[in-house]
Amino acid sequence: MVVAKKYIVLNPFDGEPKKSDFEIVEEVLPELQENEFLAEAAYISVDPYQRMKLGASYPCDMIGGQVAKVIESKNPEFPVGSWVMGHFGWRTHTVTKPENEKFSAQKPYLYKLPDFGDLPVSLALGVCGRVGNTAYFGLTEICQPKAGETVVISGAAGAVGSHVGQIAKILGCRVIGIAGSDEKCEWLVKELGFDCAANYKTTDIAEFLEENVPRRCRLLF
Repeated sequence: MVVAKKYIVLNPFDGEPKKSDFEIVEEVLPELQENEFLAEAAYISVDPYQRMKLGASYPCDMIGGQVAKVIESKNPEFPVGSWVMGHFGWRTHTVTKPENEKFSAQKPYLYKLPDFGDLPVSLALGVCGRVGNTAYFGLTEICQPKAGETVVISGAAGAVGSHVGQIAKILGCRVIGIAGSDEKCEWLVKELGFDCAANYKTTDIAEFLEENVPRRCRLLF
């Protein structure tokens, strides 16, 4: 018998989430059935979308992506020792199967991770997961920037925006970031190599863009 621990959200968040908004409860998991496997959490995501996607009523399970290791299996496609990415929520253990791929709080999507070699499997929650795919394909296939063009990124210090900027620099673009604090702007320029950045809370963005984008810019991410 496996007893999982999971986070329950007791109340809608008012401002920043507080410890009192959560409760950790235990859940006895069922025995494995055909095609099911048991996964143990290794890394759990904390993302902005979680606030918007919580249940319509409370208390409810805390949702979120998770990188987990298969520790028991009755599914040959997910052998013991393999790593998976799933929308299992904030919990220690999960019993699931490939049929549960729909993205929802009730039916988590999942897929087996490839061999990351020396890289940490936690990257599946970031640059090698939805965040990285959104940044890479959104920029390269939707925006299709050319070397020398200027790319303006709103929310530039966020998970997606920060990756977009780095990819754009690799492609030879001039990159301008817009973020919500001076510290974030400094990080974008000094650490990530953005050409310049502005704090939208203290800067007239129209004037900033007029000064830093002398020609018309077609690429806003």
